[in-house]
Amino acid sequence: MTTSTTSKSSAATPLFDLHALVVAVRRRRRLWCSMALLGLLAGAAVAVLMPPPPTAVTKVLVAHQADQPNDPGTLIRTDVALLQTTRIAGTALKSLDSPVKPEDFMQDYEGVGLTNNLLQINATGDSDAEAVARAKALAEAFVADHVRRIQQAANAEAKDLLSQRDRMRDELAQVNEAIGEASPQSGPEDSANLESLFARRAELTSRIADFDQRAGEARTGTPRLVAGTQIVDAPRAVRHSLPRAAATNAAIGLVLGLVLGLALAAVGTVVADRPVLRRDIAANLGASVIAELPRRSGRLGQRRRTRAARERLIASLARTVRGSAEPVSLLELGCAHSASVIVLDLAKALAAEEPVVVIDALPGRQLAKRRPKPGDPTVVGSERAATVPHRERRLGVGSVAPGTAWTALPDLGTQTVLVVRAGHGNAAWLHTVARQLADLLIPVIGVVLIDPDPRDRTDGTLWDGLHTALRGHNARARENVTDRPRSQPPSWARVPDIDQEAR
Repeated sequence: MTTSTTSKSSAATPLFDLHALVVAVRRRRRLWCSMALLGLLAGAAVAVLMPPPPTAVTKVLVAHQADQPNDPGTLIRTDVALLQTTRIAGTALKSLDSPVKPEDFMQDYEGVGLTNNLLQINATGDSDAEAVARAKALAEAFVADHVRRIQQAANAEAKDLLSQRDRMRDELAQVNEAIGEASPQSGPEDSANLESLFARRAELTSRIADFDQRAGEARTGTPRLVAGTQIVDAPRAVRHSLPRAAATNAAIGLVLGLVLGLALAAVGTVVADRPVLRRDIAANLGASVIAELPRRSGRLGQRRRTRAARERLIASLARTVRGSAEPVSLLELGCAHSASVIVLDLAKALAAEEPVVVIDALPGRQLAKRRPKPGDPTVVGSERAATVPHRERRLGVGSVAPGTAWTALPDLGTQTVLVVRAGHGNAAWLHTVARQLADLLIPVIGVVLIDPDPRDRTDGTLWDGLHTALRGHNARARENVTDRPRSQPPSWARVPDIDQEAR
């Protein structure tokens, strides 16, 4: 009794496959590398084409009457807000004799609270000299306004204290008058009233002295605050380094572009649902991955490994075709050129023993229109398939891409090998291919994976893959599967995987 590994893997498939997502995003490195490069160039271009305006900076030390060591910065934030007022902007513009409106001028400068008592003023202009003049005018206007507010507050406080003192003096005069009118020769009641008047006079005298002292202190503290509010850093122009700004903006653009590219690649991968792992492709097609070939060869060592892998694949396919009395076809999905190269090599390997005719049904008739070379097999179009003699072995090559004429596929071969490029077709289309081939009673011998991920370590073998591929009413194929011992995998499933053999 056997259990379908496909059903087990489907039941255990997680809702979110992180491995497949990472592999798919890595395969789309052209997208996020292009986005990162575009962000880098855009950042550098912004620094070159949009340089910052000339800027000047100055720093002002601000003394507050209510300074506290534990102040959270409320006072300096108030100063920053006061700097952004039309009163200070208008005063600075008046000293500059500038016709600019205060509302517009407020957009050209800003204040930054560095500490509780240190204010930085940044001003821009059409030139460095104008920016320095504006920063100086703003600092002087702010200092003058701050000093005026301190003096007004001190004068108002002193005036209030002196007015209270004057009221106390008037009351003291009334008390002294009452004491002078009192007769020393009176009864006990009059003596008590006289004592209360003396006590009231002493209290009023003390409070008058206190108000005098407080009024004097209010005026005395003002010069200290005025002297403490001053420009501590003279206005100066800020030097702008174009290479540094370009490098900074380019780095920021590179990071933003890379993040955006990775996000787009991840979202596109999830939405597109294009399997790239061999286990997913095998599960969706219902057939094992019998071999895999890189799409292009790069270094010399990789070319040798690719050539050796192609030779092993051709030898394996040749043994399968020789042992089959029925015609075999190669159907491609996203790799027409690779399929045409494989079918030509396979035909050359078979031509040494028997005549072979290749039936070309690829889009554009890539093989039928090519100029034949010495030793190449005979290639005919699919419309001439009926004219091929029965004594010659037929080897068809076609496509299962969207738009395929499914009813024409049996003319290419009653068995097929799918040549699929990883990540080309989505899961829904792979299901469609498997269903259509099953409905046409064309069993899938195996899958040749083109352009696999080099870090893919998943297993693409389905031991009951042939049985899965034979959906439909292919009784003859079902009998072959039933008669084969289940303990021994079919011959096409024993073809070693290229990566596994190399390891």
